[in-house]
Amino acid sequence: MGFNVNVLQDGKINKLYSDTPIMGHEVLALSETGGCGLVIAWRVNRILRPMSWVVDDDADVEFVNTSSFEGAEIYRSTLTFLLALACKRALGKDVAVRYSMSDSYYCEFTDGAAGEEQVIRVKEEMNKMAASSLPIQMATLPLDKARRIFERQGNEDRARLIQCTGVDPVMLYRCAGIYGYFGVPLAATTSIVGIFDLNHFAPGFLLRFPSITAADTLPPLQVVPKLMDVFREYSTWLGVLGLSTMDSLHDRVAKGKSLELILISEAFHGEALSRIANEIISRRSVRLLCLAGPSSSGKTTTSKRLAIQLQVSGKNPIALALDNYYVDRDKTPLDENGNYDFEAMEALDIDLINEHINALLAGEEVRLPRFDFVTGTRKPGAKLRLNFGDILIIEGIHGLNDKLTQDIHHDSKYKVFISPLTGVNLDSHNRIGTTDTRLLRRIVRDHRTRGHGPEHTILMWPSVIKGSHKHIFPYEEGADVLFNSSLVYEISVLKGYAEPLLRAIPEYSKAYGEASRLLSMLSFAPVIPSENVPNLSILREFIGGGCFGE
Repeated sequence: MGFNVNVLQDGKINKLYSDTPIMGHEVLALSETGGCGLVIAWRVNRILRPMSWVVDDDADVEFVNTSSFEGAEIYRSTLTFLLALACKRALGKDVAVRYSMSDSYYCEFTDGAAGEEQVIRVKEEMNKMAASSLPIQMATLPLDKARRIFERQGNEDRARLIQCTGVDPVMLYRCAGIYGYFGVPLAATTSIVGIFDLNHFAPGFLLRFPSITAADTLPPLQVVPKLMDVFREYSTWLGVLGLSTMDSLHDRVAKGKSLELILISEAFHGEALSRIANEIISRRSVRLLCLAGPSSSGKTTTSKRLAIQLQVSGKNPIALALDNYYVDRDKTPLDENGNYDFEAMEALDIDLINEHINALLAGEEVRLPRFDFVTGTRKPGAKLRLNFGDILIIEGIHGLNDKLTQDIHHDSKYKVFISPLTGVNLDSHNRIGTTDTRLLRRIVRDHRTRGHGPEHTILMWPSVIKGSHKHIFPYEEGADVLFNSSLVYEISVLKGYAEPLLRAIPEYSKAYGEASRLLSMLSFAPVIPSENVPNLSILREFIGGGCFGE
């Protein structure tokens, strides 16, 4: 008995009929879809699947290319697998992916520093394997067998992790006799990930890949020294705690060390904020504190905790809310889809912001605006004047853009970039991306405070990410300091809030596939109850119960 396959492309449906089981690449050839770019996977009934996935019943399908968020993630995961294979074949070494930085992953060998000659050999092997178009095959195995395979390969962290989750069977991928696990489908062959580079960056190396905006080329390499300093500090701190990957977090929780992890993590944040405040105080010329960061980075809590630290040092910080400086709705710019683009610089009254900042720092009184988000218009607000020695704080997505403070000398400004820059990885090959951390934070907060369900948050998230890359991250390098708002225990706390919301998303929803991916990732984290999370924690900004409101 035959079945129908409905192929969705560009809002149109191409109907196919088959009387035998059919795989993704066969459907792609029959559907005659054009303009798909480099197809790397497909959605089968809204769930991401490898192209080798077999359909044998009625299904709605859509092809995924490397210019999409899902396709870019599949490309990066497949490339990581290729790197791991090449390290084994060329040097007999294991590799660990540590951090994400500027369209690249910073990686290290697990047994020591990487030499430049070694990196060249690995790169040559990767190119050879990509040119050979080796097949990458999916393998569904019983849990006990998958665990033994990883133990034999020397991947003890991965073996312990899948044992902790108890998911049985386990979906693995195999290439050139070596198995790997990844939270997304992988490309069908090694030739699909032929665009990459490998650069020595002592003591490790950078695995570079295309950006989502230019899937067929490598963007320029941009190394932010301040960011590397944050990564190294965080790595040292994790070493002190005895944490490396998610299996070690499971171990700490099982031993009743959850409260200790929470208290030490929060103390780490407190110490970092105290250090930033002392640096600001030491610069006597600083009158303006500028804070920025992507959505759900914890800007509100960070700015308020930093203000408290400044007060402890005898300073009086005054906040200026940039949200009140939106232009009237009828003057708000539109994005490429005709929707209001509230993240564009032109959505703010730049001239008025500069006028008010200059006047306030000169000791003059100004009448602040108050933006009415219901009517979309700006109205007169309260009056404000700074006293001598007060520090003015501006916080928002454009906070580090000098267009907001173009008349203020750089010596009078101190810039803080806030983001969950790194955390505990799942294992040596699978990161929990900072973007995923922020998305989980936002799903929980939007549901609690804004009446938005998880579907709404997931579906609008790609536009948020695009806005961040356009308006926020380009100014990261110009910050005086980067504040890592990650907490090593937060995924385990967010899990209890996010899982029920994600499971409630129906199968027919366009957000179902992404919800399934997030649920898969959360399945690897142990549960930590929120009762011991302090009320001044950044995490409280999202789960509620904080001392700073919301």
